[in-house]
Amino acid sequence: MNPIPRAFTLALPTGLKLLNANQRVHHRVRSETTSRIRAAAMNACSEDPTMRAALVTAGADPLLRHAYILGVLHPPSRRRADPANWYPSFKAAVDGIVDAGVLEDDDHTRLVGPDMRIGHVTPGGRLVLHIQELTAEQHAMFQWAGQAAAS
Repeated sequence: MNPIPRAFTLALPTGLKLLNANQRVHHRVRSETTSRIRAAAMNACSEDPTMRAALVTAGADPLLRHAYILGVLHPPSRRRADPANWYPSFKAAVDGIVDAGVLEDDDHTRLVGPDMRIGHVTPGGRLVLHIQELTAEQHAMFQWAGQAAAS
């Protein structure tokens, strides 16, 4: 009998300064913003009681072997937005959950996503990560069989 896959939702703080791929910012500003997003995601893991309890139970091991992440951008206004442009922010947030011990790494052998979507308007804006545990078989279904296509 397979255990029920775990799912977690982590909301980063509203008003957190985010990175957009269209921005042209100084490398120092980009680095500082990336660090703040990464730290906010790591803190969100410890502030969420369900995630914190699961991390404690996992001990030194990563909490999840495989996962799918749906990243939702909740914009601060109704202006048109392309959530994929906020990939640098989503990447920093995923790095933060790796830092927290949710995943061993965020490479293709462990993670599917983050898939980025637009959410409802939230004053100040915010990123929310929906993390779904995958079995090894489910994870394998997401992998592109490029070898077979090339034959």
